[in-house]
Amino acid sequence: MAAESVVSGKIIYEQEGVYIHSSCGKTNDQDSLISGILRVLEKDSSSVVEWTQAPKERGHRGSEHLNNYEAEWDMVNTVPSKKKPHTNGDAPSHRNGKSKWSFLFSLTDLKSIKQNREGMGWSYLVFCLKDDVVLPALHFHQGDSKLLIDSLEKYVVLCESPQDKRTLLVNCQNKSLSQSFENLLDEPAYGLIQKIKKDPYTATMVGFSKVTNYIFDSLRGSDPSTHQRPPSEMADFLSDAIPGLKINQQEEPGFEVITRIDLGERPIVQRREPVSLEEWTKNIDSEGRILNVDNMKQMIFRGGLSHVLRKQAWKFLLGYFPWDSTKEERTQLQKQKTDEYFRMKLQWKSVSEEQEKRNSRLRDYRSLIEKDVNRTDRTNKFYEGQDNPGLILLHDILMTYCMYDFDLGYVQGMSDLLSPLLYVMENEVDAFWCFASYMDQMHQNFEEQMQGMKTQLIQLSTLLRLLDSGFCSYLESQDSGYLYFCFRWLLIRFKREFSFLDILRLWEVMWTELPCKNFHLLLCCAILESEKQQIMEKHYGFNEILKHINELSMKIDVEDVLCKAEAISLQMVKCKELPQAVCEILGLQDSEVTTPDSDTGEDENVGMTSCPTSTFQSDSLPVLATSGARDDDPTQISVSPNVSRLTPA
Repeated sequence: MAAESVVSGKIIYEQEGVYIHSSCGKTNDQDSLISGILRVLEKDSSSVVEWTQAPKERGHRGSEHLNNYEAEWDMVNTVPSKKKPHTNGDAPSHRNGKSKWSFLFSLTDLKSIKQNREGMGWSYLVFCLKDDVVLPALHFHQGDSKLLIDSLEKYVVLCESPQDKRTLLVNCQNKSLSQSFENLLDEPAYGLIQKIKKDPYTATMVGFSKVTNYIFDSLRGSDPSTHQRPPSEMADFLSDAIPGLKINQQEEPGFEVITRIDLGERPIVQRREPVSLEEWTKNIDSEGRILNVDNMKQMIFRGGLSHVLRKQAWKFLLGYFPWDSTKEERTQLQKQKTDEYFRMKLQWKSVSEEQEKRNSRLRDYRSLIEKDVNRTDRTNKFYEGQDNPGLILLHDILMTYCMYDFDLGYVQGMSDLLSPLLYVMENEVDAFWCFASYMDQMHQNFEEQMQGMKTQLIQLSTLLRLLDSGFCSYLESQDSGYLYFCFRWLLIRFKREFSFLDILRLWEVMWTELPCKNFHLLLCCAILESEKQQIMEKHYGFNEILKHINELSMKIDVEDVLCKAEAISLQMVKCKELPQAVCEILGLQDSEVTTPDSDTGEDENVGMTSCPTSTFQSDSLPVLATSGARDDDPTQISVSPNVSRLTPA
């Protein structure tokens, strides 16, 4: 008869015959063994591990040997009781009919797990908690300790201790980046809020624990006014999350005031039909070269591609094929790249199990890839069902990429970038090289220091402040001025925000690199501008903004957003008084930008005068300051002539 659980809830894992050895020197003496049931349970917002003594063992005289432990274990918590252990041979006392030797703890209290699989014929595990309480060793006479570890990894991140490979550390830093992406990407809408309520640690991006504590307080119904963070603490949030990010909280001397810039009237933009096969064919000469490349990019930017063209055109857009290459040159390049790909694939395919045991990084990469591949775009027919060949190719391409760039390896989110490429290419080799080219653009997003994310968030804040300083001030008043809710948009280029077919259109438009540098940031501005009215009129606070932005997933019209973002770019390009920082972000400084005429679709050369160098000189990107605008003139922006910094005055 199984022991009754101390708590009720959904059973995630259950194993009978898990023993406590009250005397390790008497492993063959049944009197020294106490059998129990080990469970992992999920109830409401908590997950717990529980061991309860099996009923037939209660009152067994062998329980007296538990006095070898330094403390008794209460069934309702993990704090050792102050009573002395039993020494008279009587059965342990019971509380509410349960064994006193049962114990239970929350996974949020787990610090490490020590494991041993050798020398005893069975495995055992020892749980150590954050307050340095060490629970009795649990011996798995019937095996299956690995199943327990697998179950726990659904709720916590585990990795080997550098000092002792037998010890698994909980939420260790060398895996926290990958896990943060996993949780960030898991559920595109309200699921993120649910994850925060369930587990504020693992539901957030690296270093965002302070932010999520604030969200968690709000979700519990606390008065938001009691949780206003001081500016200095709020400034730490994003810098904790992204190493090296510098936030300026105070005005600096030497700033000159620049009156709010009139960007002029925003033009109306219309998009054209996708480029057809006929249009594409007309632009190819007898040797297979693409003619008038700039015009072709303009057409793709304004309308995208017919699906039948994507397999060819994406290879040019991503740089796998040079635009000026002949058909013969491309055939030779493909042969060369095919050989190179399969040489790299053979590297990981030929690694034996023994070798992989001694290569923890490769082992970790494989584990993460297998986990992600099994849940990537599974509702798409190309990837649905068991033993799907598309999933096998996803796995193999990502493993081969680890050989191509072993330093970066694999981080959660990469499978999202590869999936549409493989869907379009329907070829392992071509998909790999297109993915490698795309990762060249996205590489910094996934690096440990997240330099790409740091830069993009700063740049996005700069652009949004120029477009709408009032909205920025409102976001700052709600502790949302760092635009952290755009993190997923930037990380995987809107992959979770649009439908699968819409993301094909969006990506090919962005790959033209028109009409300016960092067009994807203007897409962010266009989306936020559309949501501004609801956010401000309904007085959304910190967690409401986060919830609202996440719930936009799959509800955004891709053509509408592209029109708005292009209109913003045209508005800025025609303005001759753009701040230097904005010119640098959009790549407009000392250049002449070519954009299609919004009415005719023909090319129009828009002369771009040099951005005013008298404002301030800088060879680097500006650092956003997030303090509120000045009370006397909230429309003003101050810029230092000596400091690379754009800040509200």
